[in-house]
Amino acid sequence: MLKNLEGQRVPDVTFRTRVDGQWKDVTTKDVFAGKKVVVFALPGAFTPTCSSSHVPRYNELAEEFKRRGVDTIACVSVNDAFVMDEWCKAQEADKIQFLPDGNGEFSEKMGMLVDKANLGFGKRSWRYSMLVDDGVIKKMFIEPEVEGDPFDVSDADTMLKYLDPSSESPHDVLLFTKPGCGSCAKAKRLLDARKIPYEEVAASPRRLRAVSGKGTTPQVFIDGKHVGGADELEAYLAKA
Repeated sequence: MLKNLEGQRVPDVTFRTRVDGQWKDVTTKDVFAGKKVVVFALPGAFTPTCSSSHVPRYNELAEEFKRRGVDTIACVSVNDAFVMDEWCKAQEADKIQFLPDGNGEFSEKMGMLVDKANLGFGKRSWRYSMLVDDGVIKKMFIEPEVEGDPFDVSDADTMLKYLDPSSESPHDVLLFTKPGCGSCAKAKRLLDARKIPYEEVAASPRRLRAVSGKGTTPQVFIDGKHVGGADELEAYLAKA
């Protein structure tokens, strides 16, 4: 039975990390003392849910957490420092502090070390998230103890909603663009002016036709809805 440790202090451990190719010991005090920290723990680096959903969403919402007083977002996994460093680079998750719990010491003291030998993983962390204020655990979201790898409550959106029930997640904006496109530059200026994050996808005729039925760039999508080109985006934003 996994225990909720709200009201208790985080365990005192030392994380063996790598910085600029050198070993650097990071203590619990270094991470938590005098700070408000959101921690999320997961079974393993480079694993499907962890890579496709858990890490990317916390990285995407980092500014939203910062605006609500969070100093650090930390990811804990029972992996060594080399693996965690490479995973951080592959995820382009520069807004998250990756804490390698290679020996499982932190996870064990949290009561979250579980046996995943059936998958060939050995001992790994259960998936959970927590809010820690100056070393004291204020809130924990622990995934239900069911078969498989549940991912229902430790996600970034749930934690953000806990911090601020009135919060609304930022829009998901996707731009199909091509180099030298003046209208693409206009669309990006419009979004940048409103500090709306977006992701670019290199456009090709087939891609454009497949997703929008159009042949010109940019083509803008917001929360899965096709908005259109730069002029349509300008009109959309004017009404927002």
